[in-house]
Amino acid sequence: MPSFDVVSKVNIQEIRNAVDQTWRELRTRFDFKGVDAGLNLEENSVLLWAEEEFQLDQLSDILKTKLAGRNVDVRLLLPEKIEAHGKQKRQRFRIVVGVDRDACRQIVKIIKDSKLKLQSQIQGDQVRVSGKKRDDLQQAIARLKEENLNVPLQFSNFRD
Repeated sequence: MPSFDVVSKVNIQEIRNAVDQTWRELRTRFDFKGVDAGLNLEENSVLLWAEEEFQLDQLSDILKTKLAGRNVDVRLLLPEKIEAHGKQKRQRFRIVVGVDRDACRQIVKIIKDSKLKLQSQIQGDQVRVSGKKRDDLQQAIARLKEENLNVPLQFSNFRD
């Protein structure tokens, strides 16, 4: 029976490259000359720091531009609250890995509401969709791409 998996995977190397490109651009920008600002890639997050909040916004825009240029979906970065540490303002962006439970339930609901003859089941941080017809699976993929979920989705392990 044909099937595919709905997953949300992250290419950490591309994120690392985008952070490095952001550092390079930060060093050459005139509006950041003499400003204590930067960013750091941690295990599951990216930490940004600057002296003012508007500089944090500029820095996050640069990072998102670099990520988009490397074909990384920027929805995988979830911003947290801006914290003040002395003279610095810091903001952490958590990197979302995998599809969370709520998004999995939403994906299953979308597939059931599509009235296609498909079965979907949650398997940890992914959803497996199977059915008798390959065309139904392709319609389900198209339907999921149309939906505006807050999670970047990839479709893998397509089997005939």
